[in-house]
Amino acid sequence: MQTAPPRAARVATWLYFGLNGFAVGMWVVHIPSIEQKTGITHSTLGLLLLVLGGAAFLGMQVAGPLVDKLGQRRLVPAAGILLGIALFGPGLATNWWTLGLTLILVGFGNGSIDVGMNAQAVVVERGYPRPIMAAFHAMWSIGGAIAAVIGAATLRADVPTEVTLALSGLLCIAIALAASRFLLEATVPDEADADDGAPREKPPAKLVWALGALAFGLMLSEGVANDWAALHFRDILGTSVSTAAFAYGAFAVAMTVGRFLTDRVAAVVGPAAIVRWGAAMAAVGLTLVIVVPWVPVALVGWAIFGLGLAGGVPQLFTAAGNLDPRSSGALMARVVGLGYVGLLAGPALIGGLAHWMPLNIAFILPVVLCVLTFFGGPILKRAPANR
Repeated sequence: MQTAPPRAARVATWLYFGLNGFAVGMWVVHIPSIEQKTGITHSTLGLLLLVLGGAAFLGMQVAGPLVDKLGQRRLVPAAGILLGIALFGPGLATNWWTLGLTLILVGFGNGSIDVGMNAQAVVVERGYPRPIMAAFHAMWSIGGAIAAVIGAATLRADVPTEVTLALSGLLCIAIALAASRFLLEATVPDEADADDGAPREKPPAKLVWALGALAFGLMLSEGVANDWAALHFRDILGTSVSTAAFAYGAFAVAMTVGRFLTDRVAAVVGPAAIVRWGAAMAAVGLTLVIVVPWVPVALVGWAIFGLGLAGGVPQLFTAAGNLDPRSSGALMARVVGLGYVGLLAGPALIGGLAHWMPLNIAFILPVVLCVLTFFGGPILKRAPANR
């Protein structure tokens, strides 16, 4: 039985997504100051970021089964509190190994809450007559934007990094505790709860991996924009560093706006169409970036790329969470985990390709993945409906 009204649970889930985006944003904004404080090199930082990513992936795989076993009302707040506590660490680190230890905790907390809050979003969405998943993901972006503004202001005011991160961690803990009472517990639909002696049919493994593969491609493409959009403007189009920032800005703003719009469109055309035609739009946008070396057109291209990618991943996560309500956490851990691997792998793959070809030509990789997603999108029609 649901213990909180869906509207309250929806707001609570918004807060958890915002909390996660805020925590990640606070860490990212303070990377340069932490690097300077600990005295590590760029190469060491790169290795530590891989450690963080590995810990996040591990957190996802651990949290998935725990969501199903312990329940979302326990796991999600616990993960939020863990992430808040972990946020204290990087600001207190004094060398590479203390930073590495704290980033393991940050990564594990981030991965745990990622799976938990997405599983909660699926449960909340079941209580609504329309899709609402994409707006949750938009709140993650809003949380990150708030962190960027606050972080920039505190750095400009010379507030010590350890103070800012500690206060941010306390805020995350407070939000996790305050929102926990409004969360819903997963419910099993009547047809899945029937006990007629027949063995329970598990979702086809191929379908789970197919959803994960689509998430991998879309999130790899997102990772490319996150790390390489500004560098494309600077290195290929020859802009200043300040102008280059607009490339990522166009992508991020378009993606956030797109996620607020996606739910209404998905209610009309369905999730498969969102994934397919969103991927097609993304491919067109990035193709403009590749073939037209002119700043105004490239800016539009990055915006179209972000708008196209906005809705696909939320639809895939919803589909994964509804494959089997009794094991939605474990199933989502696989799909979310594969997507996260793509998010980490994308920038590295583009960096490797850029050693052998111009950066804009290396962007053909995410274009190809978007085209493959267009053709693979109909797989969502085989997933159970949200309601």
